[in-house]
Amino acid sequence: MKQPFPFSAIVGQEEMKLSMILTAIDPSIGGVLVFGDRGTGKSTAVRALAALLPQITRVEGCPVNSEKSEDVPDWAKLDTKTTSLGPTPVVDLPLGVTEDRVTGALDIEKALSQGEKAFQSGLLAKANRGYLYIDEVNLLEDHIVDLLLDVAQSGENVVEREGLSIRHPARFVLVGSGNPEEGELRPQLLDRFGLSVEVASPTTVEERVEVIKRRDAFETDYEAFMVRWKAEDVLVRGQIETARTGIKTLKTTDAALTDIAQLCLKLGADGLRGELTLLKAARAFAAYREDTAIGRDHIRAVAPMALRHRLRRDPLDDAGSGTRVTRVVEDVLS
Repeated sequence: MKQPFPFSAIVGQEEMKLSMILTAIDPSIGGVLVFGDRGTGKSTAVRALAALLPQITRVEGCPVNSEKSEDVPDWAKLDTKTTSLGPTPVVDLPLGVTEDRVTGALDIEKALSQGEKAFQSGLLAKANRGYLYIDEVNLLEDHIVDLLLDVAQSGENVVEREGLSIRHPARFVLVGSGNPEEGELRPQLLDRFGLSVEVASPTTVEERVEVIKRRDAFETDYEAFMVRWKAEDVLVRGQIETARTGIKTLKTTDAALTDIAQLCLKLGADGLRGELTLLKAARAFAAYREDTAIGRDHIRAVAPMALRHRLRRDPLDDAGSGTRVTRVVEDVLS
């Protein structure tokens, strides 16, 4: 079975790749929304991200990826509770998925064959402590959006149906991708994404040629291609692991907090989620760069992705939200 196209081999799209790396360093940033043209590597990047994620300790066979044996839910009924290292889960949530498949439901097979009322876990359980990916997120059905909003807010999945009363942790990084031409995203769900990235097709002949070369090499000389780029992915994964350690001791000055607050105030960002996300993203970027404190360069680099989707629409300003953020950043942090 072929492994996904390597993350490091993706040509360009630096902001998209950086946003995903930052959420791998600090999952509390709150996920990534990637909007842009078809065929720009959105799905490729998400599926390639799994190879970069450090392994997690989990109880073998636990349906919610519990880290410790005492955290395994009673309904799991495991024979053994030994722990081992395993890959961070990256779970696809397809369009048209049913609510039962997302949340979990009564295990029909056990009910019919054994007369036992048992719970069959869903996609939210599988994604716990990992990533939940939704392609074409703007086309997701409203009742599934409402469900995801509830779980994202509480970090817990609650199932009350068919005589079952089940609760289990459901903390995951939400990653969505889509084409804005096919519809807008509901504001409530948009606000749940920590970072937002806009991607476009390459605009130079050189970039397009390089994309074609790498994709062709992946399909025609798979083994050699993977050897070449897996080494690059290993380096990035090492940087992520180092940053996860370094972020714990990284200093946040009052000057940095003032810059962040001034930016959000001048942009008119709703609520305080923008400030908190910008702080976490800047801190993760500083740790990724192996710096010891947050500076203006870090804030400047991540401000567009942290704030562009939090702005109110201005009918008198034809510039895109990313341009508006960049303009204010240059004004405040010049």
